[in-house]
Amino acid sequence: MSETAFNLTLQPRFCETDALGHINNTVIPVWFEAAREPIFKIFNPTQDLSKWNLIVAGFTIGFSAPTYFASDVEVKTWVSRIGNSSFELTQSCWQNGKKTAEAQTTMVHYDYANEKSQPLSAEIKAQLALLTGE
Repeated sequence: MSETAFNLTLQPRFCETDALGHINNTVIPVWFEAAREPIFKIFNPTQDLSKWNLIVAGFTIGFSAPTYFASDVEVKTWVSRIGNSSFELTQSCWQNGKKTAEAQTTMVHYDYANEKSQPLSAEIKAQLALLTGE
């Protein structure tokens, strides 16, 4: 993995499996959200929910192979686009060297009090730009 991305290693839990014996497709988006924590800390270093300033504007996911219980999963995350007030993250799920899912999530820098997007500062854009490699 490149130095311009970050990862999270997870151990799938038995309760996350479904009747077909693989990790349920509803679980992987939750894993992707957990892996976005380093991005959250760029915008809100203390993780203070009263000062939260990000919102998910859209999310797409593609599943390319089943993910199974009893084998660690690596979630890779990188910034794939930086806009004026939004950015896109690409995340992939890997198990035993095989990609099992990939998602793109559009995040918006958001002012909840005024219910509108806010421009990304030059400082934030610079921090995001450090994470634009797979």
